[in-house]
Amino acid sequence: MDSDELEAFQQELTCSICMNCFLDPVTIDCGHSFCRPCLSLCWEEGQTPRSCPECRGIAERPHFKTNIVLKRLASLARQARADHDHRSEEQICETHQEARGLFCEADQTLLCGPCSERPEHAAHSHSPIHRAAEESREKLLKRMGSLWKIREEMKIILNQEAKKTRSFKDYVALRKEMITAEYQRMLLLLREEEQVHLEALDREAKEICEQLKQSVLRMTQYREHLKDIYRELTAMCCKPDRELLQVRKEVDSRTDLAEMQKPQPVNPELTCWPVTGILDMLNNFRVDNILSQTMTIHHMSLSEDEDDASVMFRDEHHGVSRQPQIVESVVSWGARAFTSGRHYWELDVTQSSSWILGTCKDISITETNISIYSEEACVLFSKKVNNHYSLFTNTPPYIQYVKRPLGRIGVFLDYDNGAVSFYDVCRGSLIYSFLPSPFSFPLKPFLCLRSL
Repeated sequence: MDSDELEAFQQELTCSICMNCFLDPVTIDCGHSFCRPCLSLCWEEGQTPRSCPECRGIAERPHFKTNIVLKRLASLARQARADHDHRSEEQICETHQEARGLFCEADQTLLCGPCSERPEHAAHSHSPIHRAAEESREKLLKRMGSLWKIREEMKIILNQEAKKTRSFKDYVALRKEMITAEYQRMLLLLREEEQVHLEALDREAKEICEQLKQSVLRMTQYREHLKDIYRELTAMCCKPDRELLQVRKEVDSRTDLAEMQKPQPVNPELTCWPVTGILDMLNNFRVDNILSQTMTIHHMSLSEDEDDASVMFRDEHHGVSRQPQIVESVVSWGARAFTSGRHYWELDVTQSSSWILGTCKDISITETNISIYSEEACVLFSKKVNNHYSLFTNTPPYIQYVKRPLGRIGVFLDYDNGAVSFYDVCRGSLIYSFLPSPFSFPLKPFLCLRSL
């Protein structure tokens, strides 16, 4: 093949974005082909809808498979270009006066044929420079794919972190209302403590908001850092074979370090400040032994729909041998229903990490099925989300950014004022207080402990 034919052949196998031989080529909807890394960077920085960088045609699909034939031809073109360009650049072995055309994987060095047969190299794996370079490109492409995947994952986590920030700020505003309402029920001598509590909440909330802000910044910077490394690897893949092979170990080290430095999301958690004398006050309304009826249920489901946070229990295996894999829930409620007055009781959740407790309308029981509807209950529940147990409430479903109690939980029902509050007995602090809303039906205490 003469030089004109070689140039024409290579021109057809050149990416119009980077102007180098195709690297992991993909063919998009309009029929034009580009390097996958070039197209990824181009589309990541561009506006939607995605369009062809060459003809501006709209690309309907976001992902494409490697054009295997084009990839093989690009490899041949690189080899032809290397053979044509490197004859004058061949490194000659000073000992044997032969071209160093082999690459030693073990020593990461270039060798001539006689040198490769010497005792110190004979047991090592040798391959022609072009083949070794192509193998290195494949390894770099895998690294690039891994980095891009992590970067896309970080985009999802980044969006979640941003949503978490907005949710947390809304929660802080709601928690201020709860704390204010709680202290309004206290004596005037607690006004000073209320102010201290709110100021402490503001300071802590500001610190956590700053942590969330820094977390978003770290993740944004990390994604940009990954893009920079990705760009460098893309450029590295297009370097001459010898230069590529001699820096690959350094590139591997950099990408390993980048993957190890992946930032972790923040789990916002406010301190539950104790309220002086709150438990002493609540114990004036204490009732004991309130749970008198119990059932063991094998299936439990908790709807998290904003309009319907219902709890459904059913025992489809009633009357048959129990299967070991079935998760049991012990459901208990009171025989007595409250229709007036103030009542306080404590429930122990030490033996369970997943639980639901609070008050509900008279429980509907059909054989071995139990239903508790959201509009008829005020409940606090603990459940596992992303390997972390968190607190939630219903009506509406709301995450609680406070420490989860590990011992006894106090429940205070102020029926006449339409309020239900939950307390961490060990810390003497407020967990959550439903804003007052008149009750129009009797309420029973309720507890569900789930076996894990």
